[in-house]
Amino acid sequence: MARVGDLDQRFTPSPTALEGMIGHNTVTSRRPPNYQTEIPLTGEYKNIFVRGRADGYDPDSNQLEEIKTFKGLLERMPENHRHLHWAQARIYAWLLADERNLEEINAALVYYNVSSKDEFPLSELFSAPELEAYFAEQCEKLQTWADREVAHRLARDKQLATLKFPHPEFRTGQRFLSEAVYKTANRGKCLMAQAPTGIGKTLGTIFPLLKAMPRKKLDKIFFLTAKTSGRKLALDALEVLQESNPDLKLRTLELVAREKACEHPDFACHGESCPLAKGFYDRLPEARIEALDRGMMDKDTLREVARKHEICPYYLGQDLVSWSDVIIGDYNYYFDLYAVLYAGTVINEWRVSVLVDEAHNMIERGRKMYSAELDQFEFEHMRQSAPKAVQGTLNKLSQAWIQLVQDQEAPYEVYSVIEEELHFALQRVVTRITDYLADRPTNNDAGLLNFYFDALQFVTLADSFGPHSMFDITRTERRSNLLHENTVLCIRNVVPAPFLKGRFEAAQSATLFSATLSPSHFYSDMLGLPDKTPFIDVPSPFSPEQLKVQAVDHISTRFLRRKHSLMPIVQIMAKQYREQPGNYLLFVSSFDYLDQVYTLFSERCPEIPTRQQSRLMNEAERQDFINRFTPTSTGIAFAVLGGSFGEGIDLPGDRLVGAFIATIGLPQINEINEQMRTRMEAIFGQGYQYTYLYPGMQKVVQAAGRVIRTTDDRGVIYLIDDRYGQTEVRELLPAWWEIS
Repeated sequence: MARVGDLDQRFTPSPTALEGMIGHNTVTSRRPPNYQTEIPLTGEYKNIFVRGRADGYDPDSNQLEEIKTFKGLLERMPENHRHLHWAQARIYAWLLADERNLEEINAALVYYNVSSKDEFPLSELFSAPELEAYFAEQCEKLQTWADREVAHRLARDKQLATLKFPHPEFRTGQRFLSEAVYKTANRGKCLMAQAPTGIGKTLGTIFPLLKAMPRKKLDKIFFLTAKTSGRKLALDALEVLQESNPDLKLRTLELVAREKACEHPDFACHGESCPLAKGFYDRLPEARIEALDRGMMDKDTLREVARKHEICPYYLGQDLVSWSDVIIGDYNYYFDLYAVLYAGTVINEWRVSVLVDEAHNMIERGRKMYSAELDQFEFEHMRQSAPKAVQGTLNKLSQAWIQLVQDQEAPYEVYSVIEEELHFALQRVVTRITDYLADRPTNNDAGLLNFYFDALQFVTLADSFGPHSMFDITRTERRSNLLHENTVLCIRNVVPAPFLKGRFEAAQSATLFSATLSPSHFYSDMLGLPDKTPFIDVPSPFSPEQLKVQAVDHISTRFLRRKHSLMPIVQIMAKQYREQPGNYLLFVSSFDYLDQVYTLFSERCPEIPTRQQSRLMNEAERQDFINRFTPTSTGIAFAVLGGSFGEGIDLPGDRLVGAFIATIGLPQINEINEQMRTRMEAIFGQGYQYTYLYPGMQKVVQAAGRVIRTTDDRGVIYLIDDRYGQTEVRELLPAWWEIS
C-alpha cells in the first residue's frame, strides 16, 4: 500500500542472507542489556489481521528500531525504498504502542553498512494517535483491495465447484487422465502421467485441477512448459473453458521473458531512463485492477493495458503473479535457482498445484538450470580493462586459475573436488565486485557484469557441490595475445533431483505429463519426485491399424557402419515414396550423417522433392520449414533427431504421412557423456540406460509421434537400425504399436 514513485531495476548488490543476519546481530549487540529483540506484533482493523516482527525496542529510550542492512552509499538508496522502510517502522511502532499503552514512541530506521560496519540511524518521535491514524489510513487503502480479493475468491470457488466440461464428452483416455489428476490433487500427492498425443492432455489436466481448487483451498495453479507452443495450448484450453462457463471469474496470467515483453529495449529499467518506469508505482494500482478485470491476461492483453496506463508490461505481469489464479510460463519460473514463483510460494505460503507439460524435457532443462561455466579467455579479456578497485582480487583469481590447470595434460578432465584456492579466490572476487558495484551501480562495463553474474552462479553451485554434479576442465587451443591455451571450468549438473526435490515438496500437488515418460523410475530418480510417486500410462486413442510400423533391423546406423547404411536407407525411402507419395520426414543422428544421406538421395532420386534442416536455422527459417508441409504438398524433409522438428510440431492429416528414423537416438559417445555414465552407474546402477538408452529412445518416440496426431490420421514409420530387434529397445516403444 505504501509503494510510490518510480520502478528502479538498476543493479544494486544487497547483502546476502548471512550478511544481513550478522548485521542485525552486530547492531543489537551494541545495545543496552535490557534491549528487546525480535518482538512479535499483531493488530486488527475491521477484517484485516496484521502481523510482523520488530527488530528491536529499547524501553529506556522508548525507541522501536527497524534495522536495514545495505552496501554502497546510503544516499544512492532509491527514495521509494526509504518510503517503504518508514511505513514498516510506523506500523510496528503503532502495534507496539497499542499493545503496551504508550502515549508516544520513537520510531527509528537503523541503516547498517555491512562493509564499513557503520550505523546510520534516523529517528522520529510519533504520538500514539498519529500512528493509529497512519495505521488506519494504510488499512483503509488495503480494505478496498481486500474486499475485492475476498469477493473474487468466494465467487471463483463457488463457480469452480460446478465447473462444466466444455465438450459433450471426453476423448478416449482423457477422462482417465482427468480422474487421476483430480484424485492426486485431493490427496496432495505427485503424479506422472504418460499420455499420447491426441487425447487433449492440456485440457485433461487443467480442468480437473480447477475442479479441485475449492476443496483443497488452492491459491494458484502453475502450468509450466518448455516452449511457446505449450503456453498457447494452455491459454487456448482456458479460453474454451471460459466460453463454456461464461460466469466463471478466473484470472489467468501468461508470463513471458523480459526481452520479449520490453517496449524500450534500448532504455535502462529506471525512471531516469525509461518513461514506463517513471511513476510506475503511482499508476500501477489502476492498471492492476483493469488487468484483473479482463480475466485472461495473456501477453497481448498485458501490453494493451500497460500501454494505456503508460507502465512497463513486464513488471505489470510480475506484480499480477500475487493476484492471479492460473499462471502459465516457462519451467524456470518455478524450478531454477532464482525462481520467482517458487520464492512467492515459500514467502507467501501459497497453496499451489503444479502442472509440468512435456515433462520429458525437464531433465535436460534442470541440468542447465543448475550448471555453471567460466571461460578463461573471456575472463582474461575482461581483466585487462577491469577497474583498478577490483584488479587485485582478479589477479589472484587468475593466478589460482593458472595454477589449477597447469598440470592438466588431457584436453578434458573431471576433478573429484573443487580446489579450495580457486573456490576462495572466486568468493573474494564476488565479494569485491559486489562492493564495487554497490558504490558504482551505473555505467559499468558489460564484460565485468557478465563475469560477475557467471561467477555468482558458479560460487553458489560450488557451495552445494556433490555427487549430483561434476567439476570438469576443458582445454582448447586459442592462440592470442592473452592465452596460448584456453580452459573452461564447468560445474556440470548430472542429476537435477537434489535441486528439484524441494520445489515439488513446496507444492500441495504436482502432475508431470508427456507422451514419453517411460521408464517411470528413470524420470522419478532424475527429477527428485517423492518416493512411490504413482505412474499412469493413459490408453491411446489410436488403433494399430492407423500406423504401420516396420523395424528394419538388418541395417546398422552405428558410426563405424554408417557409410554402408547410406544406400539401403535411400532405397527404403525411395520405394516407400514411390508406392505412396506424400509428406515424409527422415530423422538421423547428426548433421554430418544428414549431409551424406541427403547428397546420395538427391543424386539417385532427383525427381522427388527434398529439403534439408541446416545447422543454424533461425526462427523464421524453422517456421518456413514447417509451413511447407501442406495437405497438397509432397516430398521428403531431412532432419536431425532431437532437433527443432523432432517434437512440438503438429502436422495432422496429409501434412505428414510417414517418418523414417535411422537411429535409436543415443547421445554421442564422448568424454563428457562417458563421465556422466560412470556417475549414473555409481548412483543408480544403470549407467548406460540412464545416460544413453532412455534419453535416446525418448527422442525416437517423440519424433515418431509427429505422424499420427488425430484419430483420422493414417501413416507409416520405419525404424532403421539393427538394435530395434533388441527386447530392451522394443520395450521402450509405445504399447499400442504393432511392429512388423
